[in-house]
Amino acid sequence: MGNDDSGFFDTRRAADYLCLSRRTLDGYRVTGDGPAVHRFGNRVRYRRSDLDAWAATRRATTTAEADRLGAR
Repeated sequence: MGNDDSGFFDTRRAADYLCLSRRTLDGYRVTGDGPAVHRFGNRVRYRRSDLDAWAATRRATTTAEADRLGAR
């Protein structure tokens, strides 16, 4: 799987891209708090644009705001 905008990231690469552990990203997927996912059979894939969009929603300007975002 390539890492370009037209390709898909597997969970490991998506987690690396977001500086998260794979387990954390898996947990976000299970709870619906993570980036949009695409399923191909039993495979889960993420588009880079979806990862970027999700990361933008996690932006905080203060540590108090970051704490609230982390509590999602």
